[in-house]
Amino acid sequence: MTNRNWALAQYRTSDGIATGIHVDDHVLAAPPVLEGLDVMELLADWDRWADVLRTLDLDGLTPVADADLVAPLTYPNKVICAGANYYDHADEMGVDRPDPAVEPFFFLKTPTTTVVGPTAEVAIFDDGRSQVDWEAELGVVIGRRCANVDAADAAEVIAGYLVANDVSDRGVFHRNGAVAPPFEWDWLGHKSQDGFCPLGPGLVPVWLVPDPQALKIRLEVNGIVKQDSNTSQMVVDVYGLIASASRVFTLEPGDVILTGTPAGVGMPRKDFLRPDDVVTIEIEGIGRISNKVVAK
Repeated sequence: MTNRNWALAQYRTSDGIATGIHVDDHVLAAPPVLEGLDVMELLADWDRWADVLRTLDLDGLTPVADADLVAPLTYPNKVICAGANYYDHADEMGVDRPDPAVEPFFFLKTPTTTVVGPTAEVAIFDDGRSQVDWEAELGVVIGRRCANVDAADAAEVIAGYLVANDVSDRGVFHRNGAVAPPFEWDWLGHKSQDGFCPLGPGLVPVWLVPDPQALKIRLEVNGIVKQDSNTSQMVVDVYGLIASASRVFTLEPGDVILTGTPAGVGMPRKDFLRPDDVVTIEIEGIGRISNKVVAK
């Protein structure tokens, strides 16, 4: 049995969507015991399936030729995003250095229309107003229904990790003519346009990631490095984010927490995405996604 990192992924078949094992940029058919189950169904009974997956023999699985990967989760109930959660990103945005003792700021993405796969096209408005930015992020996938979790116990509710791009339209974020100052900021248009949450390539189980706060995270646009950092730069770590979010609402299996983005986003330099750009994100030990930008 191999000790290579692998991920639970989903791919298209003539009958719909199947669960597979993504390893070394290839897809293997899931073992027969998982036949007919998608990843969300596995997460619904994660304690049971985690025991099965811990003894997975990759060398005994059958390769799937030309597998077309789709989003690894179809679909989470919630995509919860942490804002301003990297020290180096706060520095580049010109804001005060965040205090890790302060409750993190969260917002939501609409899951069924923003979540797309690791190679899906991302359509943007090419209308002069939109200013679409990239944000490489580590995604945490919940594996157990929970509320009011202590940070010290948070590891017990994690199913695994994946790569995410919290695509953001800076151009529509601020609205003129709002009825009151709190309504000047359009979080929905800014964060929840269709396809604005590429995820993948699959869910790497928690036991294959010894330390989520020691992972290199890198983003390129057309091969040019834009973000090159480490999850050690997080203000509030993975476990603290779970604890804080679980005090706001119940976390459910399959929920995704996006943990914030490091320095290198386009906004400070007015460097935004255009049709035909290709955004590639890689997180050490988790995998790589690559999405082409197209015009709506």
